[in-house]
Amino acid sequence: MAAKGAPDPGKKIIKILTEKQQTIVTAESCTGGMIAAALTDIPGASAAVYGGYVTYANAAKSRMIHVQARLIRDYGAVSNQVARAMADGARNTARADFAVAVTGIAGPDGGSEKKPVGLVYVAVSSELATVVIEHRFGDLGRDEVRKASVRASLDLVLQVLTSDQA
Repeated sequence: MAAKGAPDPGKKIIKILTEKQQTIVTAESCTGGMIAAALTDIPGASAAVYGGYVTYANAAKSRMIHVQARLIRDYGAVSNQVARAMADGARNTARADFAVAVTGIAGPDGGSEKKPVGLVYVAVSSELATVVIEHRFGDLGRDEVRKASVRASLDLVLQVLTSDQA
């Protein structure tokens, strides 16, 4: 997913996790498994990628990774709170060292004035903390919003991993 000539964050993620003998799990809504695919495209990823959850339906978020239904009801599936709960829930359910979660509105439908198409929340959970970043990619078209979400997710994972290298 890296631009031509740019270093691939996925390769760096796999390298760091493999060296530290740590694992990552994904929890994806609007990207439908694209983050897991980007990571598992890398040779040797099996040493670091535990697996992934595609929790597209709200019920899947609750049943598979234990996101509280009240969070979805009170804040909406596309929210900081649900992204955080997805990341924490996936990490805890899988017993992985890290989790990356994404929830958003890829379009072309589903947007509103408060939550427009292109609104995406990315979260990374570790034992130390859970970081959530809001992105407003705009109405780039479904495919581009999803690709931008994958890039943002991998970039955030890499930031967390490299800031944690004490």
